[in-house]
Parts: sequence; structure tokens; C-alpha cells
Amino acid sequence: MDEGMMKTYARADEVFVDGRGAVLVDRDGKQFLDWLAGIAVSALGHAHPALTVALRDQVGKVVHLSNLFRHPYTEQVATRLCAHTGMAAAFFTNSGTEAMECALKLARKAMHVRGTPERTSFVALEGGFHGRSMGALSLTWGEKYRAPFQPLQQTTWVAPEDTAALTKALAAKPAALVLEPIQGEGGIRELSPEFLRAARELCTETGTILVHDEIQSGCGRTGRFLAAQHAGVTPDVVTLAKPIAAGLPMGVCMASAALADTFQKGEHGSTFAGGPLVCRAAMVFLDVLDDGLLEQVTARGDQLRRGLEALAERFPIVREVRGRGLMLGLRLHHSAQEVQKALYQEGLIVNCTAGDVLRIVPPFVLTAPQIEQGLECLAGVLARFPQEVAANG
Repeated sequence: MDEGMMKTYARADEVFVDGRGAVLVDRDGKQFLDWLAGIAVSALGHAHPALTVALRDQVGKVVHLSNLFRHPYTEQVATRLCAHTGMAAAFFTNSGTEAMECALKLARKAMHVRGTPERTSFVALEGGFHGRSMGALSLTWGEKYRAPFQPLQQTTWVAPEDTAALTKALAAKPAALVLEPIQGEGGIRELSPEFLRAARELCTETGTILVHDEIQSGCGRTGRFLAAQHAGVTPDVVTLAKPIAAGLPMGVCMASAALADTFQKGEHGSTFAGGPLVCRAAMVFLDVLDDGLLEQVTARGDQLRRGLEALAERFPIVREVRGRGLMLGLRLHHSAQEVQKALYQEGLIVNCTAGDVLRIVPPFVLTAPQIEQGLECLAGVLARFPQEVAANG
């Protein structure tokens, strides 16, 4: 297995060869209900008809041009994203990590433009995850991620919801504060509206650039295009990726009007980013999202959360239901990894994050019957595990 590959992934043995909507099929014909969606990526599910038609058409025309030339979809996608996010300009990338690298460079360059080039450090939150490249890794919490690659750039860590600590950190005049409105790898931990608003106010007061990493929570996954919109907060920079091209590799760094012209020609670029194929996919995604799918995320998310809360009442092993929309987490008192493996054997795909949380980030096209099917599977598996909880648990 994995012959010729660097051994960086712990992969399942099944080989998936087909899929429809929220269902995956392996080469033995076994069907799996996909509540992971490629880790919050395949928002339109598998083999979406409109996406299939558009990509087949585009592959028959032109796949790649480079950013030295124009194609019909660049400005269309960019302006639609600006309308959805309240930002003024977009830079396309190939991934969320690259979008974050763009955001960090943008913050540093903005400090030079302002005449404060000494503001080079960053503030990030404990529990955050922003990518694995050297810059993004510097802002990713968790010693297991950072230790083998030290030294990294200077970062001050603040506990989520600790406004006093955040005030102190921003008083030191960093270049930017980077946060996820809902921490994905951190266990589907949603930051409170009050903390998000306080962070916005403090960044404005101190001249710190506020970067929201909505790579996992954005593009409609919570029922609004951005998770921060539930709190009425607009950052200076927002990074997007995962579902934006419905499964093709694409990320975006969005900048506010004040930062839209920070980069000058030649100061940032990407060979593959924003090509006609991925932008065509993004157009399909945005079309479907705006044609009622966003409302379906709210409806299905409410249904799924009610079902998870019912499980929490039935099974003492369940400690907490977290998240919003179709970005949900089931926090367990124990055995989360074993429960995840048992669910997989029963044909329900989720994954385990932060050690004790089952992460549930299904395709936006998940149906009501598929939710009931998955909840039934969850109930059956949870019932197999000890329900005793330690007194201090």
C-alpha cells in the first residue's frame, strides 16, 4: 500500500471509485454515507450534474492559461465573492494554506505601506489551525505540528474568549490577529459573538489587521456565507478554500477596500491559481448556493443538530454538541477514535478531531432521509460503548 508515496498519511484501506451526492462507493461496491465531504470540501457532493456538465465542457476548451492572460470567469467569481463577503478584492490561490500565506504577506506589506515595518509579529488563538506551510504553520496551535520545523516566525498565543489577554497581546502592536470564527481542527469550537466583536474593536483601536480564516467555516457551511456574519463582524482579510470550487483545488484571499491595493504588480503571484477550470467550478458552486442551497444548509443543519442533541440525551458518553449549520461536532467523554472507526465499518464517514470530537461536515446536498440514516447508525454504534463517565469528566 502507498508504494512510491511519502508516508505522511494514515489512510484507510478502501479504494473509492464512485459516488453520488452524499454517498461514496468503494471498488467492492460497498456504499458509505459521506458526512466528511473530503474534510468540508465537496459541498455539492459527488457527481453533481451541473458541475459535471460544466467541467466536461471546460476541459474540452481550455484548462490552463496562467495569470498573464484573461479568461471569462476571473472577474465574475471575484466580484461575486466580494458581494458575499463584504470585501473589495480577491487573490486566487490553489489551497487554504496558500490563501493564508497571502494574508500574512498582505499584513506585512500593509505595515510597510503605513510606515510601521517593525510590526512583523502575529497573534493567533490556542486551538487554531491555519495550514502546514512555514508561515501558516507558525500560527497553527499544537506542538505536534510545529516542533519538528522550528524555528518559526514570532507568534503570541491567546486563549479563545480571553479578551484581557487579547488586549495585552494587541497592545504590543503585531501586524495581524488571525482567528477562525469556528475552530475546525480545534474541535468544532465556535467563538462567541462577543469575543469576535471585541477582537474587531481591539484590532481597529490598535491598527492591527484582523484576518478571519474561514477556510472550513465559510462559503455557506454555517447557513451564512461567512460564519462571522452571524455575529455581524467584518474582518480586514478573510481566507476561503475547501468548498469554493466544489472539490477542485482552489483558495481565495479576500481583502477589504483599505487593503485591496496593498500589493503592487509582481509582489505576489501563483502559476496555477485562478485558472479557467477551477473558476468555472466556482461559478457552478456559487450558482447552486444562490439558488436555494444556502437555505437548505440551515434546514438540514437544524435537523442534524436536533438529532445529535437527542443522542446526547440518550447516551451519557456524549459530552457536548458543538457547531452551527453543517459544521457540527459531537464531543465524547471517551473512545472518540474508536467510535469513529466503528462508524466507518458501518458505512458512515466522519473523522475525529481534537482527540475527543467527532467532526461532521457533510455535503450541502445531504438529504433529510440521509440525516436520519446517519443518526440511526450513530445511535447503534454509541450504544456499543461503555456509558460510564468519570466523576471529574
